[in-house]
Amino acid sequence: MTPAARSARPAGVPPASRPAGLRPVWLAAGVAAVLVALVVGVSLGPVTLPPGSVAAELLNLLPGVHLDSGLSEREVAIVTELRLPRVVLGLLVGGMLALAGGCYQGVFRNPLADPYLLGVAAGAGLAVTAVIALGGVGTEGALTGLPVTIPLAAFVGSLGAVGMTYALGAAGGRGRSPAMLILAGVAVSAFLSAGQTYLLQRHSDSIQAVYSWLLGRLATAGWHDVLLVLPYAVLTTVVVLLHGRELDVLSVGDDEATSLGLHPQRSRYLLIAAASLGTAAAVSATGLIGFVGIIVPHTVRLLAGSSYRVILPLSLLFGAAFLALTDVVARTAAAPAEIPIGVVTALLGGPFFILVLRTARRVLT
Repeated sequence: MTPAARSARPAGVPPASRPAGLRPVWLAAGVAAVLVALVVGVSLGPVTLPPGSVAAELLNLLPGVHLDSGLSEREVAIVTELRLPRVVLGLLVGGMLALAGGCYQGVFRNPLADPYLLGVAAGAGLAVTAVIALGGVGTEGALTGLPVTIPLAAFVGSLGAVGMTYALGAAGGRGRSPAMLILAGVAVSAFLSAGQTYLLQRHSDSIQAVYSWLLGRLATAGWHDVLLVLPYAVLTTVVVLLHGRELDVLSVGDDEATSLGLHPQRSRYLLIAAASLGTAAAVSATGLIGFVGIIVPHTVRLLAGSSYRVILPLSLLFGAAFLALTDVVARTAAAPAEIPIGVVTALLGGPFFILVLRTARRVLT
């Protein structure tokens, strides 16, 4: 193995070791976390419902299941029409952000890479702000529905942002080192944020709608937002999970990957596009929710293993559960008021990011 390949290997993986596969116990734990988050998220709110009754009512949604949940018609409507769409949207968005974070970390071989730091969220934010400001969407106040144009615009913006970050990082002449990529992401985010500020200054009637979107929220208008995000989430999940083995190969360096029959650049472009698609759908539906792509993949890596065949599926499951439970905190911590979910994830992610930064100093030098 070449010196470059040895130096590119992630910290903590012995030279002769082969990453272990996904253990059934961790997969079961991830599924259990999603189910617990689903029941807890639907049960808690202004009207607290018994978790057992909520679980029974959720099972009634399955074909051929008929259980007596003991809930009234009003409570059933609260479960199925108000809370369940919000919780399901939280599961989708959390899974997408965590999966994209793990994917970006593998593609860039950078432990600090996530959709927020690489400028993807800022790119999507600029595009969505342009749609809101120039198209007059939601100028009457906070957004109440998700127009079809918003996810499409967010995807274009996010893909353009990550392309700018990737190109700017390579321009430093250090082969897209982790430090250069982080600096490039900061620069691209600042540039795109400036454009966003300019649009808001020129279209002040859109500030309230954009501001509520920027803070991050899971308020929905029923199942509309869920159905709009779902196709993007499914496509992203399929593409990224099918390429987990390729991310393991890329982690040892381009020379080694090429010798094993992999086309490194083609794989990177495909994974970047897929992760950007999932990020764009998540960001367009809920606004800018940071740190999920750092907190979840790193926790999975520490607990379950360093192989991306382990990190990616578990990040999807635990990321979904994490954001759904975080939304419960956002809804109940200051009840009857609601804290923006982006604020809650930032409060949790800030200290975690500092911890990751300290442990990743060898990679950043």
